[in-house]
Amino acid sequence: MQTLPLTLYKAADIKALEQCAIQEYGISGFELMSGAGASVFQCLVDKWPDTASVAVVCGGGNNAGDGYIVAKSALAAGLQVDVYAVSDPEKLKGDALTAYRQYLDANGRIIFFLPAQQIKADVIVDALLGTGLDRPVTGLYSDAIDAINGSPARVIAVDIPSGLSADTGNVMACAVKADCTVTFIGLKQGLFSGQAVDYCGEIRYASLLVPEAVFQTVSSTVCRVVGKAWPRRARYTHKGDNGHVLVVGGDVGYSGAARLAGEAALRVGAGLVSIATRAEHAALMNINRPELMCHGVETTRQLERLLERMDVVVLGPGLGQSAWAKELFAVAISAGKRLVIDADGLNLLAESPVKKPDWILTPHPGEAAGLLACSTAQIQQDRFAAVYSLQVKYGGIAVLKGAGTLIASDCDLAVSATGNPGMATGGMGDVLSGVIAGLLAQGMPVKDATQQGVYNHGLAADLAAKKDGERGLLASDLMPYLRRLSNAQ
Repeated sequence: MQTLPLTLYKAADIKALEQCAIQEYGISGFELMSGAGASVFQCLVDKWPDTASVAVVCGGGNNAGDGYIVAKSALAAGLQVDVYAVSDPEKLKGDALTAYRQYLDANGRIIFFLPAQQIKADVIVDALLGTGLDRPVTGLYSDAIDAINGSPARVIAVDIPSGLSADTGNVMACAVKADCTVTFIGLKQGLFSGQAVDYCGEIRYASLLVPEAVFQTVSSTVCRVVGKAWPRRARYTHKGDNGHVLVVGGDVGYSGAARLAGEAALRVGAGLVSIATRAEHAALMNINRPELMCHGVETTRQLERLLERMDVVVLGPGLGQSAWAKELFAVAISAGKRLVIDADGLNLLAESPVKKPDWILTPHPGEAAGLLACSTAQIQQDRFAAVYSLQVKYGGIAVLKGAGTLIASDCDLAVSATGNPGMATGGMGDVLSGVIAGLLAQGMPVKDATQQGVYNHGLAADLAAKKDGERGLLASDLMPYLRRLSNAQ
């Protein structure tokens, strides 16, 4: 499988890179277009070598030009080719018009797409709309997307599935569901988060031979997270070297959340884990996990004594929003300890916002909406903007969970692509908070602990789902895989 670049870009950044390549390095626009089309066709052949017929669905911009290059290449390879034109190709401009005329000169056939028309081929090439889309898809373009999605054919998207926002990953009313997307020059950030993960299929990258120097002219602070090997422990290591994590939570009826966070911290290597919880839970919580040290805490003074010897605090799993919870929350955030805040800790923070430079917040979209005093729909409308806003308002590192989890610090933003729909179940977030805290306790820098925690949490879920399937996946199913990943070299 192809190794993708780490850096991600907005659509405007890609445009700037393209213009730099053209103006400063003498690469013509048609060369770039020809390279794009050739890359898509090569990918098509590599993935589906049994292809006999190809349908290319073209719009009215440069994305269509790429499509005509693909169509010409398919003709030259002896395949049956039909181009479905949603926009009058005679109205194309510049390089796209040149590509269209070259396809005609090769005796290519054009079919003008009509509403409710069926598209029949082994492979459909989506060359309808590119990265410049800034409004909902309507009219004949919407009909064409429906026709593509309604076909049993395999689908390969040119640069981006038509109908997706390159910057947010959102569907603009409707979008093509591709089996593969070949994206050019730079990776678009929107391909890796939000709704896009259901539409892109496999992502392939083609640099179009743009010189490396071009990429030095446009800066981006967005990147993909990749796994890193953790250092081996010295033979003389003892438990005190690996930190002490305290989980504060588990109000009446919610003891499981704190328990999951605590065990996750142990499974990634924390030396010691304590849990501050309701007195009635303390004697029961560690019955089948005696390594957890569970303390019945009913007063702030009891919590203060525990906090004195802790390295990292997870605040919120199952904490609730009672008077007890609010008192413990106030003490914990004032203790000067490294903090990972999740669940009800986030809900309490939303009631009394405060900014700190070194904590980690791990909201899902609903919790993020509370923190930013907006709706969940607004959070999901632009996840990138939302996580930036969280970090600016609250400081530290903000994690916006979901498909393509986002991790924002004061200087950059990272996207993790691990994880699967089986994680949409109770307790997964509690495990994540414990994982991050366990890494912090062992001395991993805050940003690395957060990024690697998110990455390995999702990867553990992927490994568990690969074994037994996504549906029915439990948060506790991740524990053996977290241990395995923590020992991978």
